[in-house]
Amino acid sequence: MIYKSYLVEENIDLLKNNLILFYGENLGLKNDLRETIKKKFRNSKILRYSQDDVLKNYDAFVSEIRNISLFDNQKVFFVDHVNDKILNLIEEMQTFINDSKIFLFGEILEKKSKLRSFFEKSKNTDVIACYKDNEVNLKKIISVKLNGYKGVNTQLINILIDNCSLDRIKLNNELDKIATFFSDKVIKTNLLENMLNEKVDEDFDSIKDSALNGRKIVTNKLLSSTMFEPEKNIYYLNSINQRLNKLREVALLSSDKTDTTQVINNLRPPIFWKDKPNFIMQTKKWNVNKLNKALKKTYEIEIKMKSSSDVNNNVLMRKLLIDVCYIANAS
Repeated sequence: MIYKSYLVEENIDLLKNNLILFYGENLGLKNDLRETIKKKFRNSKILRYSQDDVLKNYDAFVSEIRNISLFDNQKVFFVDHVNDKILNLIEEMQTFINDSKIFLFGEILEKKSKLRSFFEKSKNTDVIACYKDNEVNLKKIISVKLNGYKGVNTQLINILIDNCSLDRIKLNNELDKIATFFSDKVIKTNLLENMLNEKVDEDFDSIKDSALNGRKIVTNKLLSSTMFEPEKNIYYLNSINQRLNKLREVALLSSDKTDTTQVINNLRPPIFWKDKPNFIMQTKKWNVNKLNKALKKTYEIEIKMKSSSDVNNNVLMRKLLIDVCYIANAS
């Protein structure tokens, strides 16, 4: 059964089947729907997998579905990053799902996608396309979440809409800030503007430095709490590239055991004094071989960003930062 996303948002109980597919570029909408499902099945056992987990350990996944105990609650499965590769397994699962619920989350699936076609045509499955939000959608979200707040007017709503660039994840993040900052539920426009004018570039620099220093826990924490500006992804990529190239320059000049600090002091243009402690730490984590690997990844990401409108650039950027962090810690 094919459902409109706004109808499912209003009433998650519309989804009657045990196999449900959400697909599309609107990560914020999919996250909201996921949270709604968790609330609906709060008394159920919820298990989360990626498609790779299922494909690599299919027998264990099937065993988890089949293993039903009188003492177990209903099982709810989330499977992320799905595409056509999982279709054969989904067709097989239909025969033994029993009372379990399996929610699949995919990126953009074209009309020719076999997985999308299967879910659209089958009477035993539900499918919801999660397309980009428009101003009407987001204004409705703002109105609902700020219901009961004083100071909510057209100007304030437009400020939030402009600030989030039609990105629901960023909007939800800003609404959470409002709930914390204006605990008395009285919103003052001038204070709101100051609160929203945080420097996103500084946030990204923190993630970039954390990844380059190989700090896995900090990097993951920052990635989960920081919103990227979609239109700045090429800028972010260039920022990483510039740092990697500068580190490579130092690594090459220091290969003959010259003093690294002296090499850094002689760089032109010079490293900004505030950034120098981080840069020095990073030179200790990176060598020419690792830097070449990281630069190859940034080159591949740039090609993907510039050659296809179907890819989610925010996902690519987050994956790149995780890869950079991993390479930084490689031996």
